Amino acid sequence: MTATTPALKKIKHFALEMLTRRDYSQKELALKLQAKGYHEEDITSVLTELTQAGYINEARMTENYIHWRRMKGHGPEKIFMELQARGISEAMIAELLNISDNAWFAEARKVWQKQFKNQLPSDFKTKAKQMRFLQYRGFTREQIESVFNEE
Repeated sequence: MTATTPALKKIKHFALEMLTRRDYSQKELALKLQAKGYHEEDITSVLTELTQAGYINEARMTENYIHWRRMKGHGPEKIFMELQARGISEAMIAELLNISDNAWFAEARKVWQKQFKNQLPSDFKTKAKQMRFLQYRGFTREQIESVFNEE
């Protein structure tokens, strides 16, 4: 079904404008369209059409999002939760995120070094603060412990 009515054309035009800036999941785009006041049935039909045409690709969006957040120094658990909130399936996230990957251990170390200038904690209070920082960034317990066990 192609967008034939003026309302559908308007919705499709707005959705395509959004997609030219960055990738969106279907859920994100639906929320943006609902906020503009469009009808649910029209939104669903336009999103289906855009998905079939390849404009909405959740796998591509997920890969790009993981790369972007990883470069910002965020860990796999935080990225996982953010993607779930964007309507991406757990199976797709788990497949593309690969939480058990050894590269996440190196990433946790890199984030710790950048924040704390490679200074190991001198007491328990300082160590707890550094561990909380990494936990807030979304790294797993094993990844955080590996940062302090390497020294």
